[in-house]
Amino acid sequence: MATVPYDKALVWFRRDLRDYDQAALYHALKSANQVYCVFVFDSDILDLLKNKADRRVEFIWLAVSELKTALQKQGGDLMVLHGRASDEIPELASQLQVDAVFCNHDYEPAAIHRDAKVAARLQEENRAFHHYKDQVIFEKDEVLTLAGKPYGVFTPYKNAWLKKINDFYLQPYPVDAYLKNLAKTTPPKPLPSLTSLGFKPTNLSELGIKTGMQGGLALFDDFKNRMANYQEARNFPAVKGVSYLSVHLRFGTVSIRHLARSALHEANAGAQTWLSELIWRDFYAQILHHHPQLAAGHAYKTEFQNLAFSNDGALFQAWCEGRTGYPLVDAAMRQLNSSGFMHNRLRMIVASFLVKDLLIDWRWGERYFAEQLIDFDFSANNGVWQWAASTGCDAQPWFRIFNPITQSERFDPNGKFIRRYVPELATCNDREIHAPWLIASHRLQALNLRIGIDYPAPLVDHATQRALALALYKGS
Repeated sequence: MATVPYDKALVWFRRDLRDYDQAALYHALKSANQVYCVFVFDSDILDLLKNKADRRVEFIWLAVSELKTALQKQGGDLMVLHGRASDEIPELASQLQVDAVFCNHDYEPAAIHRDAKVAARLQEENRAFHHYKDQVIFEKDEVLTLAGKPYGVFTPYKNAWLKKINDFYLQPYPVDAYLKNLAKTTPPKPLPSLTSLGFKPTNLSELGIKTGMQGGLALFDDFKNRMANYQEARNFPAVKGVSYLSVHLRFGTVSIRHLARSALHEANAGAQTWLSELIWRDFYAQILHHHPQLAAGHAYKTEFQNLAFSNDGALFQAWCEGRTGYPLVDAAMRQLNSSGFMHNRLRMIVASFLVKDLLIDWRWGERYFAEQLIDFDFSANNGVWQWAASTGCDAQPWFRIFNPITQSERFDPNGKFIRRYVPELATCNDREIHAPWLIASHRLQALNLRIGIDYPAPLVDHATQRALALALYKGS
């Protein structure tokens, strides 16, 4: 019988918080007699978070708690540490005297720098460092043009992606076959509380947000019954049309291979449209890999790097707080602020409004989303913002500017979503609710609605701002 190369190994969990179909865990279990597992609440990341009731931290904490219990049931454990990961991992590897550390790829420049520091420390002590693809189907240079260049336009990338995909890339890692190699930690380390990490509990349970592996699988089971309708339903925020799996993809509590495999096996337009959304994740990840300068605030289209936005701070604050006077924009921002989630169609609408109606630098909006979104993923967030601002790869043309009123009428025709988040407009009828400042004075009186008092008047005139935006881009 062949011997495994290592006596002891350490698996470093990051954005892959599950015990099934997990690349690094599988390779470690297959390669070592004893496998320890660890997650680090990285102080280099946590210390940057201004909001100490951050929903992401609680989501991670709950997922880590579930993972720890699951590994314990299999005879192992999950050590949970708090500190600088670049120090904690090498020190733990030394303490446990492991031969190798295993983890999965992270594509953000700061994470790549952290991993390089860890690798160097491990090498000093002759410990191996292995890392694997896990959070995407194709990464880095796996899908290139015939000329060997990275794609900058989505549709040809998608076509190449679909041409390349086969069962090899979709097959799950059979973790279960090697779980006997999990090692217990003696004495077992308790899970640190949220409070000890410097954070407060949030309202995830009140919002009905499902967390962890079980939550992700339950959401997907529900979505599979709705997937056939996704192509149409996905655009309407008042409809239960999307999967709500974005946060689970962000933290790896679901397997991208499982999701893509399921979508590929469905022969309907809804499933294929949803598969396209999964391919967009791969596309934006490879864009970041080939253009790491994006993480430093650079525009993909360099000609738009220094657009002379007016950047009015008061307008930006009103946008953040959902006080623009445009009901669908305000409803979307209030959804974000109250839940940490925003429907994808609305992300495009509010981004376009900030940049091309309020004439505020897209980077301001990108940063605000980074602070608020529970599913924040740098490459996808940057991609959406640069798409809306017409500064990114395969972005909407700079002269295409969403009209917030017609977008509202089209995608929330009955005002159901608006009424949920902007209750001060609840008594408006389905036609009035999209532009309440146009309601006749006698009707406003009957509704007991005062524009500018009960609900803001529009901050700007769309037609005027559209002309200014066109002039701004044209003159760049």
